[in-house]
Amino acid sequence: MITFAAEKDWRKLAHKALNGECLTQEEGLAVLESDNDEVLPILQAAFLVRKHFYGKKVKLNMIINAKSGLCPEDCGYCSQSSVSTAPIKKYTLLDKETLLAGASEAMSRKAGTYCIVAAGKGPTDKELEQVVEAVKEIRETMPLKICACLGILKDGQTEKLAEAGVHRYNHNLNTSKANYPSITTTHTYNQRVETVEKVKKHGMSPCSGVIIGMGETNEEIIEMAFALRELDADSIPINFLNAIPGTPLENAGRTPAMKSLKVLALFRFICPSKEIRVAGGREVNLRSLQPLSLYAANSLFVGDYLTTAGQEVTADHQIIEDLGFEIEECALGGGEW
Repeated sequence: MITFAAEKDWRKLAHKALNGECLTQEEGLAVLESDNDEVLPILQAAFLVRKHFYGKKVKLNMIINAKSGLCPEDCGYCSQSSVSTAPIKKYTLLDKETLLAGASEAMSRKAGTYCIVAAGKGPTDKELEQVVEAVKEIRETMPLKICACLGILKDGQTEKLAEAGVHRYNHNLNTSKANYPSITTTHTYNQRVETVEKVKKHGMSPCSGVIIGMGETNEEIIEMAFALRELDADSIPINFLNAIPGTPLENAGRTPAMKSLKVLALFRFICPSKEIRVAGGREVNLRSLQPLSLYAANSLFVGDYLTTAGQEVTADHQIIEDLGFEIEECALGGGEW
């Protein structure tokens, strides 16, 4: 096991990140394989970077599961996949009024970003038009940043979303390239990368992250962070597997809270200026240590996820208040509203 014995060594990683230098794999392993006694010094070093770019502000995001189940993909982590037997609600794409009501709910939760997520390999043209119509009205009536997550986009669809006013598009890498075939076989890692590149090309902000706890090695976690740095993803959701009964990964277990904190710090060091979001599974993996995550991360999902429950929004607001941090209620720049 590689360890750095003193706090000043972890601060060196912070200074390296602030100077625009990338960590080496050895330094990344030092973080992930450190003794748990080192977690607080590691987080303090990560906080130096987080504070430099984001101060004490916390961005809040809310998801609406706009289309549930009915997915032909075989992703082993997902309760909505074709191979899942999890008892979930299944429905086609929500109508415009329901998507608009979700946007209003995001506002009430103090979320600056509203995420429209639909299960499936990619949207049909009809589904895309439904999303586009809702996005246009949200843009006209509410000061929200809009993120869409609709799968792999066909030619012409990316342009339509950008023209409608979608600010950000999410398409997670999820795991390492080598581990990808063990998680899903119905699409490839390269298709995910190509989608993120297409989004960037058409002017939408790229959002791409990972799911920790799917059998990856520490070296692969570092590889994921390097890949997202190379992709220049603006927003990086760090999910921790919530092993759902009925999915192929139902027996995968949970990532220990201390390991989860090390992962968040690692991504802050490697992608220092990016929005690092504590995402799905934080409640069941970080448990009582959730507040510490915000020393590395600067963003949270509030409310429920796709088919799993989050904690009460008031609990998240309380965490932020108790830390002496501040919610960034509007995610838009001054010229956008």
